[in-house]
Amino acid sequence: MHIALMLVALAVTVLSATAVASRLKVPAPLLLIVVGVVASYLPTVPQIHLEPEVVLFGLLPPLLYATAISTSLVDFNANRRSILLLSIGLVIATVGAVAVVAHTLLPDITWAAAFMIGAVVAPPDAVAATAVARSIGLPRQIVTILEGESLLNDATALVALRTAIIAVAGGVDAWHVGIDFVRAAGGGILIGVAVFAVVGFVRKHVTDPVFDTGLSLVVPFAAYIAAEKVEASGVLAVVIGGLLLGHQAPVLQSAQSRIAERMNWRTIAYLLENAVFLLIGLQARDLLSAVGDSALSWQRIAGVCAATLACVVVVRLAWVFLTRYLLVRPVPDPDLGTTPPWSYTVILGWAGMRGVVTLAAAYLIPGDTPHREILLLIAFSVVAGTLFLQGLSLPLVARRLRVPSPDPLDDALARATLLQQASKAGFAALEKLEYDDPHGTIDLVRRRVEQRNESAWERLSTTIGDEAPSELYSRARFAMIEAERARVLEIRSGGTVPADIVADVLRMLDVEESMLDVIQDDREQIGEVNRRRRPAGELCADLERYPAPEPALEPGTECRDCVVEGTHWVALRRCLECGEVRCCDSSPAQHATRHFHETAHPVMQSAEPGEQWRWCYLHHLTA
Repeated sequence: MHIALMLVALAVTVLSATAVASRLKVPAPLLLIVVGVVASYLPTVPQIHLEPEVVLFGLLPPLLYATAISTSLVDFNANRRSILLLSIGLVIATVGAVAVVAHTLLPDITWAAAFMIGAVVAPPDAVAATAVARSIGLPRQIVTILEGESLLNDATALVALRTAIIAVAGGVDAWHVGIDFVRAAGGGILIGVAVFAVVGFVRKHVTDPVFDTGLSLVVPFAAYIAAEKVEASGVLAVVIGGLLLGHQAPVLQSAQSRIAERMNWRTIAYLLENAVFLLIGLQARDLLSAVGDSALSWQRIAGVCAATLACVVVVRLAWVFLTRYLLVRPVPDPDLGTTPPWSYTVILGWAGMRGVVTLAAAYLIPGDTPHREILLLIAFSVVAGTLFLQGLSLPLVARRLRVPSPDPLDDALARATLLQQASKAGFAALEKLEYDDPHGTIDLVRRRVEQRNESAWERLSTTIGDEAPSELYSRARFAMIEAERARVLEIRSGGTVPADIVADVLRMLDVEESMLDVIQDDREQIGEVNRRRRPAGELCADLERYPAPEPALEPGTECRDCVVEGTHWVALRRCLECGEVRCCDSSPAQHATRHFHETAHPVMQSAEPGEQWRWCYLHHLTA
């Protein structure tokens, strides 16, 4: 009962603190750490000792898996050079630098112990980094690199820590270090691929979403334990298995299974991620009590902690700037026309928050290590220091550097284009079908697909106060669903219809309503951006040259190239440099983009009625 009550209290505290953080618009991880530190000194709160086994076997696998299955393998592969430089090169550099600092300021400890604390504080945490990065809307490339780095760097750090512990026990040479690293990395990758193959085979023969979800809950623990059993990297096994399963989910799983898995892992990650930061704060009292018995002065202890914190921050900044040529593309991006700016490098260097893995790894340091309590406090100081120093200031740094967040208008354009291309393939498949359609069913299918695409394009409308057809549809359907649900519940109360039939109908209404909710949220976000518009100081030089959209086109205007080639356009765009009208990128021929590549005229304006946005091909910006 005592343990159950404590777990419920933890969950309630996490939910309450995250709700308050949302209201106060502060990062939830930082508030939870503060709550944990304060709670650790309350007499009514029991002391909670964070055992490393609980973190490494209970918390780490599901957290890594939840992040891995939602990470794009395509984006991961596109940024693999940056990710590997950070997750391997930077971790090794940090281990060495921190070891030198620790051994210099604490000469009583051995070099092996110094390398232990270096390995402990070296890896930034996926939970901390992505929680802050996503909350402030950093560019997707930066978020992908941070996620990829944090998924892999734990393996590098834990291998280094294990090597240092072995060295304390009986010595180790470079040959054994190399063998241990290859076995850990290679074994983890092989087991991750094997887990993917086995689970993928089972999923091809399973259609029950409940069974599939149950299987999904087992995968991260099975992969981690299998790898650790053969002394391979459990972290890599979970990450590789999760990346591959997430990438192949549209092929291996049914739609219901994907929806269920996505929602379940979002819930699990939400609870565990936030619980981790609360647990970190709850360790403060024990750590400070242990340090109070140390023979070293508080001034020296504080100096060591501050120096280590400064070391991990400075080494990361120095590493990303020194390796900038390798971290970013050395030639201009074909889509953007430019290389990622130096501000991206600053953000990557400053987003090095540590988390629960650092604290859990610290408890793996052998109990007889000299000044172990100081080493534990160093780990806690680095975790808390990076979270508060970098976590709180990262939004300000991003704003000062004008690092752009993903633009909902750009996303709406991409969504509409992708749907248009998907519809094109769908209609081509429809033409190949053999069918007898006396009831006009195929025309109904075509109309529904066209309505979906039209709704996507309508989200780009900037006409304030006008209700688009899709908005009217959503409003009317919401009202209908509310009345339908009320009637179903009324019938349920009478007990004349079986309960499972009632539940099935309610689920159908819930699915449709949830789809409308997503559309409405997107539309409101786009509308807010349209109302705010980018101030002149935040536009690129090319968009500055065209401060206001041109008047709409005359009726009957056509894409001349489409007429010549015999193709059809979806929407028209006008070049604001020469006035030429071309078709948009969702059109088959994509003449607007061709026009940019042929003339280097950077800005196109939408020529569709009610649309007033401009697009800079050179800087990939919308206004």
